[in-house]
Amino acid sequence: MKLRGKVALVTGGAKRVGREIALALAGRGCAVAITYRSSRREAESTAAAIRRKGVRALAVEADQRDGTEVRAAVRAIETRLGPLDVLINNASSFYPTPLETVTEAQWDDLIGTNLSGPWRFAQAVSPGMKRRGQGKIINLVDSAAFSPWPAYLPYCAAKGGLVTLTWGLAKALAPKIQVNGIAPGPILMPEGIGTAEKRKAIKKTLLKRMGSPQDIVQAVLFLLEGSDFVTGVILPVDGGRLLA
Repeated sequence: MKLRGKVALVTGGAKRVGREIALALAGRGCAVAITYRSSRREAESTAAAIRRKGVRALAVEADQRDGTEVRAAVRAIETRLGPLDVLINNASSFYPTPLETVTEAQWDDLIGTNLSGPWRFAQAVSPGMKRRGQGKIINLVDSAAFSPWPAYLPYCAAKGGLVTLTWGLAKALAPKIQVNGIAPGPILMPEGIGTAEKRKAIKKTLLKRMGSPQDIVQAVLFLLEGSDFVTGVILPVDGGRLLA
């Protein structure tokens, strides 16, 4: 797929890794929409930065825990920018949930954001992609899907489900739509993570260092532009954490 002239959606594209992905797609000549739940100021800033690259941009508020909002967001994007060729399911929710204290609301939030949301967006965009005979979907998973963290079990369960969803969508949407996943390791530490936890995360990699958002960006660009013969793959970008 050549990205110039295409239309992409990056969920949670207002900041952090999502912002870097959105800007990279814009740099390839792709019109880019981003969704956000509460980061309006950051989303508007990112959309402005995309437009400065000479392509169209749109920031849409959408709570991906709500199917009605997801479908409305996709309709708004396709009305303003045109049919979607690329979906990057990047939006995520992450916070500690010790087994003894996790609540029903926390479980619903983490599953809804990290698993149900990507499902809803894929369900919304894939019929149009199939009619047009092409499309690419990339789900941002997590190395924790394969090695769960006891203090974050709802999050890990959601990401594990997203792995299975990625494989299932690759089968269901073949042969015209390619669906893949990227499993980042330590790239950007979440807010509130201390120095000791950061060192522990680095120690668990084979390369003994942090990655950068650009490592994820390059993986995204490979799956979009580098090959049309890759589908159903979960690509670890984790410094060897899975092996370590």
